Amino acid sequence: MKLTRIVLTLALAAGLVGVAHVAQQAEPAGSKMVTAAGKFLDSLSPEQKAKAAFDFEDKERLRWFFTPQQDNRTKKYTRKGLPLEEMSAEQRDAALALLAAGTSPSGDKKATTIMSLESILRELENNGAMVRNPGWYFVTVFGKPSGTGKWGLRIEGHHLSLNFTLDGGKVVSSTPAFFGANPAAVKDGPRKGLRTLPEAEDLAVQLFKALDEEQQKAAYQGDKQFPEIAENTPAPKVSEPKGLAAAKMNETQRGVLTRLIQAYANRMPADVAAVELGKVRSAGLDKVHFAYAGGLEPGQPHTYRVQGPTFVVEFINLQPDSAKNPANHIHSSWRTLGGDFGQTTE
Repeated sequence: MKLTRIVLTLALAAGLVGVAHVAQQAEPAGSKMVTAAGKFLDSLSPEQKAKAAFDFEDKERLRWFFTPQQDNRTKKYTRKGLPLEEMSAEQRDAALALLAAGTSPSGDKKATTIMSLESILRELENNGAMVRNPGWYFVTVFGKPSGTGKWGLRIEGHHLSLNFTLDGGKVVSSTPAFFGANPAAVKDGPRKGLRTLPEAEDLAVQLFKALDEEQQKAAYQGDKQFPEIAENTPAPKVSEPKGLAAAKMNETQRGVLTRLIQAYANRMPADVAAVELGKVRSAGLDKVHFAYAGGLEPGQPHTYRVQGPTFVVEFINLQPDSAKNPANHIHSSWRTLGGDFGQTTE
């Protein structure tokens, strides 16, 4: 019964997210996160807080995983933090309010939808090797939420990893930010037709098809797909930019590229997204490269990368979903070049 309540809570959160964000849109994300994190921690018992709260300097803050983290023998979770399934209804509401504070209305809806997809996976896999549980999404707070010092937040589970670093009440880092979906498009059942991350897939295909023959030759990487996104790394593992530079695109093509970048940034709160997009513009949109590999039709494996001087977007759709539909399993991320978590790495 508790698992059913979690699913219903997630569905309700996805449905009401717009109302909550409209009411708070004038308040900066950092301020909302300080308040929401404080309320969440205050709602916990000492035993729960021992799971949810770490020092800011703890090495755990730099760890992040978008894959299931479990003991394959006991089928118990190994991920750190406090899971939704170990919270009361009021505490889950506080946790989801914290998620809403760290995302845009659309980002919040995507995140809660990703959580709810675990129920579909559980039905499709019928007690498979992996535990599929919408209650296995974990909240971890690093340091004391305040408007003066540094603190951090992680909200994470299968196919979702959101990591924030705050200083002086402001969000100074919102990466790594990972959103995935399995199935990418729900093929059967009452949620048939649902697509959690359509913009990330459709705009890249639209951009590639908008290129002329010579531009496509520069952007296309053939069947040499980009490697899987590297989790649990403090900085993205990418080489020099590949593909076609925006400097060699026309105005219409650059417009689609901009919309694709915005689709990732707009998962963040509006003020955080504005800062990130400002960095993209300041570093030069013309220096952003777009590279695409694989097919262009549904069911054809494909990957792409959008890389500029300050950021990299990575997208992977190579795996079948749990019902064996080909290329229906998305991984996508926004990373900061030079280091996530507000860090600078070599």
